[in-house]
Amino acid sequence: MQQVTLVAMQTNDRQVTNIKITADPLIAQSCIDWVTSASAGGIDVFIGTVRDSTEGKRVVKLEFEAYEQMAEREMNRIAAFASANWPLDRILIHHRTGRLSIGEIPVIIAVSAAHRAAAFEACRYAIDTLKQSVPIWKKEIFEDGEVWVAAHP
Repeated sequence: MQQVTLVAMQTNDRQVTNIKITADPLIAQSCIDWVTSASAGGIDVFIGTVRDSTEGKRVVKLEFEAYEQMAEREMNRIAAFASANWPLDRILIHHRTGRLSIGEIPVIIAVSAAHRAAAFEACRYAIDTLKQSVPIWKKEIFEDGEVWVAAHP
């Protein structure tokens, strides 16, 4: 699967948005490093991890698929909206595809801003909206079967 990074917005030749859908492992510290800057007084990070159960059922692993072109476009829209509505320094939205084991990271959202409130609010908006509108599908694989969940248009 191809790794893609799109730039939604630039200021003074500085990239302020980092969007990626990839089959490669997501590295939290690299994402934090990317949003870190001298002007950022607050950084908020959401790291989604694969948990071992859903509704009392033991999960063995998850599988993620994406309609990549549309997902990237929607992730860029989310980042642009967040940047327009909160005074952000940088925003990063990365999502993984493929099969992930318990404890692995399928999604990271990192936001930096001069003040913590903007970073918190924009990060929460980004993950909540991503889960509602980005065409990424999740298959939960159990010991005794599997089911697709979280399908979006």
